[in-house]
Amino acid sequence: MGTFFETKEKATALRKWVLIDGQDQIVGRVASRIAAILRGKTKRTFAPHTDTGDFVVLINAAGLKFSGNKSAGKVYKHHTGYIGSVKEVTAGTLLETKPERVLLKAVQGMLPKTPLGRAQLSKLKVYAGSEHPHVGQLAASSNTATAA
Repeated sequence: MGTFFETKEKATALRKWVLIDGQDQIVGRVASRIAAILRGKTKRTFAPHTDTGDFVVLINAAGLKFSGNKSAGKVYKHHTGYIGSVKEVTAGTLLETKPERVLLKAVQGMLPKTPLGRAQLSKLKVYAGSEHPHVGQLAASSNTATAA
């Protein structure tokens, strides 16, 4: 008897859609749960080299919050490509202006930094409000799990 590994074709056929409501939840806790679902760690057929995870739709990203003093102390930096052009924004400001980006950055840091991790991140759909265009996929998924 050998070790069982899920094939890519079978894993794609078994994918579900998971709806998560981010209202009044902590960013890091939600991000770690989402990263586990995207990687497929919540399934029996998890393999670290295969994309066996489910799709995740997060609604109400504007209602997320940081624990402790992170909204004032945590700083996101990026470089524009020009000399001396490092842009900084605090987590609180980014959460008010672009709440989707805060969660995407948090989940991206928890996934592998490889083409597999980028493919897993593409299965995450984040929306600031409660409206999203994936109602059909959620209804078509036979076993949709709604997480609080």
